[in-house]
Amino acid sequence: MEQLFETMELNRSLVDALRKVNITEPTEIQSKVIPEAQRNKDLIIQSETGTGKTLAYLLPLFEKIDTQKKEMQAIILVPTHELAIQVERQIELLSQNSELKATSTPVIGDVNIQRQVEKLKQKPNIIVGTAGRILELIQKKKISAHTIKTIIIDEADKLLDDSYIEGTKAVVKTTLKERQILICSASISARTIERARLFMKEPLLIRSTPKMQIPDAIEHIYLVAEQRDKIEELRKLIRAINPQKAIAFCGSGYDIEVVTGKLKYHKINADSLHGSNVKLDRKRTMDNFKSGKLQILIATDIAARGLDIEGITHIINLDIPERTMEYLHRAGRTGRNGKTGMTISIVTEKEIEFIKQYERELNIKIIPKLIQNGVIMEYKKSNAKNKKASSGLNSRTYGESGSGYKKNSRSKTDGRYKKNGYGSSDSRNNSEGIHKSDKQLSANRGASSKPKIFRKPK
Repeated sequence: MEQLFETMELNRSLVDALRKVNITEPTEIQSKVIPEAQRNKDLIIQSETGTGKTLAYLLPLFEKIDTQKKEMQAIILVPTHELAIQVERQIELLSQNSELKATSTPVIGDVNIQRQVEKLKQKPNIIVGTAGRILELIQKKKISAHTIKTIIIDEADKLLDDSYIEGTKAVVKTTLKERQILICSASISARTIERARLFMKEPLLIRSTPKMQIPDAIEHIYLVAEQRDKIEELRKLIRAINPQKAIAFCGSGYDIEVVTGKLKYHKINADSLHGSNVKLDRKRTMDNFKSGKLQILIATDIAARGLDIEGITHIINLDIPERTMEYLHRAGRTGRNGKTGMTISIVTEKEIEFIKQYERELNIKIIPKLIQNGVIMEYKKSNAKNKKASSGLNSRTYGESGSGYKKNSRSKTDGRYKKNGYGSSDSRNNSEGIHKSDKQLSANRGASSKPKIFRKPK
């Protein structure tokens, strides 16, 4: 028999609020987390994307908030602006639909700080935002850290990694030791747990099952291309599949601008989402993508973290992740709610080792394919030979053995740019969790006006 929210020891007003949006049954992670959070325990929560983690921590938080007190009582730390707004909307929805009128405000960078200071004068119960801006406002004594009783660290694997942990720890240290701390993420490494224990009180680890599993409704394929030809291969791929709503993942903000510009030049309906976007551009891009006006969203992992967007039909990996869990995060954005989806990776010959790694660790099959005459075709030696003849490349066939192309000639439209390279290690703004390229360079090769391209480090 399925458990219902009505059978849980949850405030009746919250149950009614959930029913208004047709939510009556808790997910597995909600069933596990809510009772323990209600007991004021510190929790480490691991559950895959789309399993209801946000409500799992918001529902007990709403019960805990004393709405009669006009004071700041909780901080929710997130790595990106978009996730902050998404959590803020969930809070607003619960407050509107229930009798528990908890107040909240988002506190994020790249926004007029004076406007945030004005909103903070209203003493919102919950503050949602990035560690850098929250810490700045605590130091300016605009956020009263001594009244904070709960800290929630969302996407903890990012906020506790080397790039962000100092900002996260600094915020935690400003609060009293009697606080409750919940951290949650789709993936939590042993190192993340070890770091979290340093400022948590005997935390309870809660995981949802199954672990490392991708829905069967998602099809996985890969295409092989030289690093310098990846953008052109992406263009051909989009023309071939004409996706209804797709996210293409790249490594850094600078790479994204190059990719987006190339696609737009070829009249493809694409736009980018990364840390360098100004707030209005991000909001417009997200609204257009959610509504279906935008077909292709080019994004970094950090910018796309925690985003819950319905109807994504395709995930494209232009920059293939080295960690299997990152592949899982990306692929899990399609094929939701019983719908089918497809994940397509564009890889170099050397990157095929990661394809094999995903197959082993996720127990999936990723099929090699190629694009010929504008059509995605099954890999066959005859097809590969035809591609060789039509492309003018001196190539070896590729497939299960994982061999790839050898370069002999260059396309006039291959879109070469000198940049940090896909998947390269970028400097980050620790206070806001934003990817930025270390350098944005361009150089000519001899007398040629065409810029070089950095290779991905071996």
